[in-house]
Amino acid sequence: MATASTIRTLLARLKPDSLAGRLILAAAVWAALGLAAGGWVLSETFGSAMRDNFDTSLQVDLDGMIAAADADPGGAITMQAQYLNHRFKPAYSGLYWQIEPQDGMPVTFSHSLLDQTLHPRDLRKVKELQWGYADGPLDQRLRVLVQQVKFPITATSSKTDYKAYTFIVAGDLARVDAAVAEFNTTIFWSFAALFFGFVAAVFIQVRVGLQPLRRVKDALARIRDGSAQRLEGHFPAEIAPLAAELNSLIEHSSEVVGRARAHVSNLAHFLKTPLTVLAAEAEAAPGALADAVMKQVGVMRRQVDHYLARARTAGALNVLGNRTPVAPVLDDLARVLRRIHAERGLAITVACPEELCFRGERQDLEEMAGNLMDNACKWAKKEIAVTAVRLEGRTLRLMVEDDGPGLAPENLSRVLSRGARLDESVPGSGLGLSIVRDISKLYGGELALGRAGKGGLSAFLILPALG
Repeated sequence: MATASTIRTLLARLKPDSLAGRLILAAAVWAALGLAAGGWVLSETFGSAMRDNFDTSLQVDLDGMIAAADADPGGAITMQAQYLNHRFKPAYSGLYWQIEPQDGMPVTFSHSLLDQTLHPRDLRKVKELQWGYADGPLDQRLRVLVQQVKFPITATSSKTDYKAYTFIVAGDLARVDAAVAEFNTTIFWSFAALFFGFVAAVFIQVRVGLQPLRRVKDALARIRDGSAQRLEGHFPAEIAPLAAELNSLIEHSSEVVGRARAHVSNLAHFLKTPLTVLAAEAEAAPGALADAVMKQVGVMRRQVDHYLARARTAGALNVLGNRTPVAPVLDDLARVLRRIHAERGLAITVACPEELCFRGERQDLEEMAGNLMDNACKWAKKEIAVTAVRLEGRTLRLMVEDDGPGLAPENLSRVLSRGARLDESVPGSGLGLSIVRDISKLYGGELALGRAGKGGLSAFLILPALG
């Protein structure tokens, strides 16, 4: 029973759509069908052997009964007890004999029948014998053997005459049925134990056989976490080609992303140079046209920076193994911003666990955190608080708060719009929060704004995390 409980527990842990589950289920079904068929064949073979042996014993008893019988000159049968089976004596012993003269004389029967007689039915002739069944004393189910025998008699007008008798021997089938039932019970529990043992062996075999696939999964997880750059280790011959193809795919992906970034960088330099020339020409020739050109050049610069940042981030998402510790990035940004705003004496505090890691590239985290912290520094009076914590699952939360004037609830959604600016007195393009929102969405995160405890703006950034 303990084995069955263990197997049920192991099978319950397998998912129905898993490869291991399918292999074990298929093996269990075939084992159950095979064992059931084998058990049925063994049961039928044993039962047939027991019945044949019982029939043989009945035939031996019948032969002994015929040998012990003797007819007197008048045709009456006498039995010599020394030739008979001793079980013919006890009442209702389960073994009986009966002799029926065919001339209507009284029936002779064994002491075990007492005052009852046998009435055979369903007789089937095999050579000179007839086999059938009968109902015995105490509702016993009897196997019956019948044979016609002739004895010579002299009490007739002829010199020698013969008289026919029907000899019947019957045995109780209860012992045969009990032996077959006991054998079937033994077969059932033996095959049940064999089935559960077989399933356990298949389970272990499948677990061991699929271990290389779990090693591949763990290796891919290490690549995704950034602790490895390729599948490492020795794999079986069947898995080795898969590992080699995955390594080739990873290398190809890295090369494609690298080329894409190079093209993005080249495009950025190519566009910025003409824009710088246009801005310089406009500054050299003041006027309405120059002002319009400068304004449009500024818009173009913001849009180029925005879409190039999105393109660079989208490419970085396809690279496995990106892992960026959060604390060093925040500390570096805080150090730079303190220098930039040194004349204002801003206090920038950073609280972040050392083990917290962002699942992405450092420059993307710098882009998002830098925009949020820079925006806080522009509006803060004295204090900016930066906090990063690990949330449940594979996410982290970066919160940037300031003690500035904050925003009215109706303006929180407006500042996330691309290029929307509520106050032109502070330098900036108005795209910072929009860029942060777009990059975070590419990583499956989100940006939310609210009111800080110190009265200023509070920005919540949810990003994927590692470690």
